[in-house]
Amino acid sequence: MMRIHVRLSRLPPFGLMQICSRQICHVRLSRLPPFGLMQICSRQICHVRLMQIRSRQICAVILASLLISNEALADIYKFIANDGRIYYTDKPKNSMYKRIIRTRALNYSAALPYMGVNKKKFTDLITEAANRHQVDARLVHAVIQAESAYNASAISSAGAVGLMQLMPDTARRYGVVNRNDPVQNIDGGTHYLKDLLRMFNSNLDLAVAAYNAGENAVIRHNNSIPPYPETRNYVKTVLGLYYRHS
Repeated sequence: MMRIHVRLSRLPPFGLMQICSRQICHVRLSRLPPFGLMQICSRQICHVRLMQIRSRQICAVILASLLISNEALADIYKFIANDGRIYYTDKPKNSMYKRIIRTRALNYSAALPYMGVNKKKFTDLITEAANRHQVDARLVHAVIQAESAYNASAISSAGAVGLMQLMPDTARRYGVVNRNDPVQNIDGGTHYLKDLLRMFNSNLDLAVAAYNAGENAVIRHNNSIPPYPETRNYVKTVLGLYYRHS
């Protein structure tokens, strides 16, 4: 029988949804969320303790959105071992773990009231980068709005920084020395979008999904949007913003 192990330092904002079905599920948390862990499995035997959750029948565990607004968020990574065991964590030990859930910048909501002003502030930079890399500026705007709400100092719990929420590896790949610099951040993120569009034959859905989950995740799922709720919602959000301004 398959075993799934979840090791988290804190719960993600929308949780790990339906992480197991007809499996034995072990979940280890360093602490419970503010309002506790809700049991929302149906027709099952579920024993809950602080450091472990076991389910002996159909287990569809959702570590739901129980976090209050000032609670820290975390990206979630997945690793399948040679023996078939599946591991989920917010603190990957090595590059074998693949990110499956990506959270927004911690101060995203706080930036929303200033989004209009900041959008005007960075429009010229966005247009220049879009022209330089031959990417539709409306797509760059949509990604920035979804990623950071035009907040140049945005940062995520996983270490993504700036307007286009560049991770360290992506920044290095595109020569971004200072991710907090709007000029470098926008140029690097736009260049990355261009490469993703080229990689997936100008398929907007796949390019946007890859920007969120990584190009390898899209490739692993046979060049389709990965079945992660967060990534699917991200694609809908970005493309909705893109087509709204078309």
